[in-house]
Amino acid sequence: MSTAVEATAASATAAVPNGSRSLRSGIAWALLGIVVVAVLVLVGHNVRAPGDLDARVANPAVSGHPRPVTPLFGDPHWMTKLQAGTLGMMIVVAIAFVVLWRRYPKHPILLMAICTEAILWMDPIMNWAPYAVYNPQLWHWPESWPLASLSPTVEPFVVFGYVTFYLMPFFPAIWLLRRVQRRRPVESFVWRHPLISLAVLVYVIGFIFDAFLEIFCIRAGLYIYAQVMPFGSVFTGKSYQFPLLWESSFVTLVMIPAAVLLYRDDTGRTVAEKLAQRARVLARRPALGTFVVMFAILNVAYAVYGLGFAVIKWSGAATSVACPYPYPEAKVYDPQGYYAKAGQPGPYFAGIWSGWESIQSGRPDTATATAARCTPK
Repeated sequence: MSTAVEATAASATAAVPNGSRSLRSGIAWALLGIVVVAVLVLVGHNVRAPGDLDARVANPAVSGHPRPVTPLFGDPHWMTKLQAGTLGMMIVVAIAFVVLWRRYPKHPILLMAICTEAILWMDPIMNWAPYAVYNPQLWHWPESWPLASLSPTVEPFVVFGYVTFYLMPFFPAIWLLRRVQRRRPVESFVWRHPLISLAVLVYVIGFIFDAFLEIFCIRAGLYIYAQVMPFGSVFTGKSYQFPLLWESSFVTLVMIPAAVLLYRDDTGRTVAEKLAQRARVLARRPALGTFVVMFAILNVAYAVYGLGFAVIKWSGAATSVACPYPYPEAKVYDPQGYYAKAGQPGPYFAGIWSGWESIQSGRPDTATATAARCTPK
């Protein structure tokens, strides 16, 4: 069957004049260049410098950005290093993408790379759900933008690096699966249930990868989980507390479908391609149909990730606050009054979604405790 498909594809390609293909390719790359330039102009025009905060977020009583928490290894320049590293990584990824696209146009892995980057439109919501408070000293979008304003403090540019984060576990997982399959008979579990086997491998690899990466970034001061549920979390009560069981598990809800959709069966087609064909999504544009299927499934998966944390938020179970609050140049993000109860000095703010979205009617009027865990010594 695969030989027939290749022959058909070759015949169809040969039927298209070389000049027409070159013209289409030139137009496509020109349009891509225009989009890239437009994005760069948009970023350059709207970027907010480190510490440049709206009055809604900024703490007017603090000048500069003093830190009540000692940075990792005593290095005060982590933000510059992390942002420069992200920029360098994205340049490398962009160059590699262009080179690979020219060699393997419309390859499913490249389509998935676009999808894992495109789901970032939901990132502010996914910061709101788990109380992910980013360092105000990061370059970020204007807090007045409706979508960006959903993030507790700022919506930074470093999240553009998510393309490597969500896609990375697929490569060691598929390598391990193929290696195990070669050593096992065709009646074994890994052959009879390859998608389940791949999902398990991605969960384990993704869990470990996320835990190491996030704990490092939090210790470096990139962001905090302002509130976590004590059960399943580590370093609870510290400024670097981390919801290990929840975050490192929920994040694989995106990694697993990204990997499973890229699995190729013995016909040489990926799961995403087969789903697109079965659903007849853009049947005359199979690559575009595959992309639509990938994007739709990843958006749903990312929404489920956020829903998991939203349930914890709605239940009021995230009672452990990160003390001391490490970003005094910003108001304390305290939508439920837990920071005030713990003695962390204000001023406080509840964020944009502190009403029905959080199953409450604004921040409760909670007095600041004078002798509690977060009270300054």
